[in-house]
Amino acid sequence: MIRKLYDWTLSLARHPRALWALAFVAFIESSVFPIPPDVLMIAMIVARPSRAFVIAAVATVASVAGGLAGYAIGYGAFETLGRPVLEFYGKDAYFAEFQARYNEWGAWAVLIAGVTPFPYKVITILSGATALNIWVFMIASVIARAFRFFIVAALLWKFGAPIRDFIEARLGLVFTVFMVLLLGGFLFVRVL
Repeated sequence: MIRKLYDWTLSLARHPRALWALAFVAFIESSVFPIPPDVLMIAMIVARPSRAFVIAAVATVASVAGGLAGYAIGYGAFETLGRPVLEFYGKDAYFAEFQARYNEWGAWAVLIAGVTPFPYKVITILSGATALNIWVFMIASVIARAFRFFIVAALLWKFGAPIRDFIEARLGLVFTVFMVLLLGGFLFVRVL
């Protein structure tokens, strides 16, 4: 089953509209979708290494735009749903304290979540809910997402064939490690 999914992803990566699919996945992953765009991006670069940096640029731009959508969700949903609940329970002062602490370190949170397997969407929504300075959020998002996607692109561009061979020879192991990282990120969020 994993082999069929891998082959299907590679065939999608060669499709003429693959960049649009990547942009869509990168956009929605930054605010609501659980699967990171790396899966499609890696397949696209393996299929066409000469376009590695164009692919990374599309993923970066779409991901940052999706991050803005996540920020808007956090900002809008908190004002309409979250704040009244906190006020009802008399915890609105606690949120003000949390907001001040988060906003003091928010740029680092965005940078770390933007580069690591930690779900970036959690930080985009939290940044909106705490009204983190939008420019701080944007700059940190651009730096983090560009770093993440361009590093992957550069490695695949430079070492594409050996990495593709490694993935194909150990597809089950690669898939398992990827899922452990993905689920570990969600578990980490839940523990916080």
